[in-house]
Amino acid sequence: MTIVEICVDDLEGTLEAERAGADRVEVCANLAEGGTTPSFGLIVRILELVTTVGVQIMIRPRGGDFVHSDSELSVMVADVCAIRDLAAQGQVPLGIVLGVLTDAGRVDIGAMRRLMAAAGDLPVTFHKAFDATSDLIAAHAELTELGVVRILTSGGAPTALEGANMLRRLVAKEPHGPVILAGGSVRTGNVANVVATSGVSEVHLRAQVISEHAVPRLVTDAGLVRFVIAALSAPQSTSNKPNGAPAASEWV
Repeated sequence: MTIVEICVDDLEGTLEAERAGADRVEVCANLAEGGTTPSFGLIVRILELVTTVGVQIMIRPRGGDFVHSDSELSVMVADVCAIRDLAAQGQVPLGIVLGVLTDAGRVDIGAMRRLMAAAGDLPVTFHKAFDATSDLIAAHAELTELGVVRILTSGGAPTALEGANMLRRLVAKEPHGPVILAGGSVRTGNVANVVATSGVSEVHLRAQVISEHAVPRLVTDAGLVRFVIAALSAPQSTSNKPNGAPAASEWV
């Protein structure tokens, strides 16, 4: 069984993903910038209302690069502590998603240790900052030592499908390291192929369509989530979008 994680940016999108059968959601703000820390109010309301879907919270104070100053790191630590305090009240699995690099493109071990200490028992996923590191294998070893439970990655390539060979190398390390979560242009039409060629057990994507509001915007579509799940249940259909799948903009 392949775990499906949907990237969302609002309460309704989270509930749509849950109704459609997603296993997890990653909650972010500012998805156009790759995701930043969502509002505390959004986090609280999600945890009050969801009953089955696991929840991952992005901890990222701004868009842009992944090199964070001491002041930014202090904000990240405060956010992690606030979410950790909510974990005991929730009825679903809760985790955090973060990542800090050095100017040289390596995992910032000191910053990560501070964040991991603040997280306590909260499981930590290292986000796609991983793909910006100068040596993926070395970064994987460092994150394993730190106790990170999951890495979101496209294998260092522009898309998960292009990075399938590296993803497979990383998956081979899973018995003794983080779970590999494939993300990067994962679509209804290629998700089964991504899984088949890389060997990953988890996939991450945005499942959004353009809304019919007066001012159109992207919204999470339950139907698109269902098509992803259906595509993974029928791996022989690896080259075409399932019949009837809605046109969509999936950016992650």
